[in-house]
Amino acid sequence: MILPIPGFRQCCPSLTSAFLFVLFDRKMSFAKSSHPSADRNSQPISEALLSQVDKTTKNLQLLEIASGSGQHAGFLAPLLPNISFQPTEYERNQFGSIAAYAADCPTGNIRPPFHVDITRDPRDWEAPPAPGSYDYMFNSNMMHISPWTCSIGLFRAAGQLLKKGGRMFTYGPYAQDGILVPQSNVNFDRSLRQRDASWGVRDIKDLKVLAAENGLQLEKLVEMPSNNKFLTWLKL
Repeated sequence: MILPIPGFRQCCPSLTSAFLFVLFDRKMSFAKSSHPSADRNSQPISEALLSQVDKTTKNLQLLEIASGSGQHAGFLAPLLPNISFQPTEYERNQFGSIAAYAADCPTGNIRPPFHVDITRDPRDWEAPPAPGSYDYMFNSNMMHISPWTCSIGLFRAAGQLLKKGGRMFTYGPYAQDGILVPQSNVNFDRSLRQRDASWGVRDIKDLKVLAAENGLQLEKLVEMPSNNKFLTWLKL
């Protein structure tokens, strides 16, 4: 089952339906990318997510920002057949891997990916979603390996695209009120900033400011394995 992307034809008229069918046909063979960290964290992420989403209402919509290889969508979507997963990615060379996970999804509820530059306003995306069109958003391990402008853009998108009462889930390492623990996370943060001065583990207190500016608030914090956290942001 191939799910259409709302508004895709309007913004990408040069891509024919035949091309889209070939690109995402289940019979096509694509190489799946696999990352050990995603293999390790998929199960704990699924447990945190499943405890907080509606598992019965049909046709709910989830937007994933920075889907990467598509591993998380491939793991989560079969567990939530009532939710349509919309992967997005900045790196177009990941689309084939995302398509492979979508093709293997037994519940058929992963849409074709589309390109998103999260630093841009959602109204300027290649396939701009309608305001308030998503029940959930999900973002994993992006904020610390991207410039602060990406975190700004993520919360802006959540403010525009989530329905009232919708939730955004973010996963990764975070500091709290200027305190980053344990030492391994301190070392990790230092190594990130040495690689790129615009990267680094984000502080939840700073994310709360972004949330408030966009009509959200931190609703729940779950401690996760490997010194990570699962944060739930509620759209007010």
